[in-house]
Amino acid sequence: MSASTITIYDAYDRPIDKAILDKEVARPSMTGIRSIWHYNYMTGGLTPQRLALILKNATEGMADEYLTLAEEMEEKDLHYASVLGTRKRAVARLPIVVESASDDPEDVKIAQEIRNLFKRSGTKGMIEECLDALGKGYSVVEICWDKSKTPWVPVKYIWRDPRFFLYDRETLSELRMKDETDMLYGVPLAPYKFIVHTPRLKTGIPIRGGIARLAAWAFVFKNFTVKDWVAFCEVFGMPLRLGKYLPGETEDNIAILRAAVANLGSDAAAVIPEGMLIEFIEAAKAAGESPFERVADWFDKQLSKGILGQTMTADDGSSRAQAAVHNEVRGDIRDGDTEQLAETLERDLVVPYICLNYGPRDAYPRVFFREPEQTDIPVLATALNLLVPLGLTVEVSEVRDKLGFSDPAPDAVCLTAPAPPPQPFFAGGDKTPPPGKKEGGQVGLNSEQYSPATDVSDTAATMLQQRAIAQTDTWVELLRGLVKKTLDEGGDLADLRDSIAGLFPAMKPDDLGAIIAQATTMADCAGRLDVQAAN
Repeated sequence: MSASTITIYDAYDRPIDKAILDKEVARPSMTGIRSIWHYNYMTGGLTPQRLALILKNATEGMADEYLTLAEEMEEKDLHYASVLGTRKRAVARLPIVVESASDDPEDVKIAQEIRNLFKRSGTKGMIEECLDALGKGYSVVEICWDKSKTPWVPVKYIWRDPRFFLYDRETLSELRMKDETDMLYGVPLAPYKFIVHTPRLKTGIPIRGGIARLAAWAFVFKNFTVKDWVAFCEVFGMPLRLGKYLPGETEDNIAILRAAVANLGSDAAAVIPEGMLIEFIEAAKAAGESPFERVADWFDKQLSKGILGQTMTADDGSSRAQAAVHNEVRGDIRDGDTEQLAETLERDLVVPYICLNYGPRDAYPRVFFREPEQTDIPVLATALNLLVPLGLTVEVSEVRDKLGFSDPAPDAVCLTAPAPPPQPFFAGGDKTPPPGKKEGGQVGLNSEQYSPATDVSDTAATMLQQRAIAQTDTWVELLRGLVKKTLDEGGDLADLRDSIAGLFPAMKPDDLGAIIAQATTMADCAGRLDVQAAN
């Protein structure tokens, strides 16, 4: 029985309604409960009291005003939009890797179909729309399936306004769609129709986990600070215009002078009687930066810490080494975001695709977002070359996944290993040169030259030696630059000693340690091969 004729249930034991898979069930309307027209602007005249009420209503299931505020914050706060966009793009730019459930031919075939599914047009946009959940707490993307041919595939992904949905009143954890059939509680989401991404940034109900809730207070107070700053610049940034007249001046001339002083700011020209004077008095400049600027910068740094986990890659930085350490913190946050998004795609896209086309299975392909690591390919190739002859068994599909290669199609033109060279044939059938005959001499019927096999251990040792030399050369260049900088700044040996201690993290000694560990492993493997050959 095919997957299109049996009844399929989702992970929550709900039957799949296949009739609506190719229809838009969350489509907005002009007059319905799901309307894209929202006339309430939350940031206009927003006060701390009003913000507290908005956040309180959101935790009680009435989140429309909070979601509107989260959207407006991205439109009005340049720094918030920048750091939140940085966090989103850090995930969206990573390539998607799919690992098959096993080496079974059918599992390998299904995994390749999932790879092709993620290569279809609209996938990158769908991923970025799912990441909208980082700010608001959740994001919903509707899937429209193409049922005109097999296999069924998503023909388009449609982002739906989060205000079209609400959480159930009992647990505030089940997302439901607003609908005229149930104005108060909404209706359950149709299975296999929606990708619902809910990042777990903190423990608690999902609507309290969005970054916008964390950043809202900084947004309000920073907004007050910037308004005061602009008002201050408007009043005190312009020079004071002072008109002077001699004692006994007539009222008409004094009126002319008053009008000239009043209009000089806009007209940039004035005519006054002789004997009168207009002076421009500059406002006193406070030493250092404005207090408004310091407060605004402080709130920006708090936003950077809350969203990126650090400030040096977004606001400032004192050294390359410290910036590298801070960037590792941002990398940990990115890895957490990718793992959660991968789980969402597996649950709401990969499993539905497989169940609709092949039926439920015991195991499904895994999805990963991975940073490409091209530098590990030579190490992996060398390790496989040494360890597989010793009996290590490795799945071919796993190696392809690590290298970023897809499984070849049955009719694909593939690169293959070159044909082995013809073996030298000596008189008497012996494949070793006869006594007294030098290597490379011509003997036997085919007159082939004899050449010993290349020593794999020597090749590996040479490669590791080159990598170690490249690493130490980098250290020498760093030290040479540090010495030059210390001498240029008039420092002494004590200053150089202290600077070298601060340079140590940038030298990455762990990289050299990894090379030494690989060399030790290869030496051990080479020794075992020699013992095996001797026996």
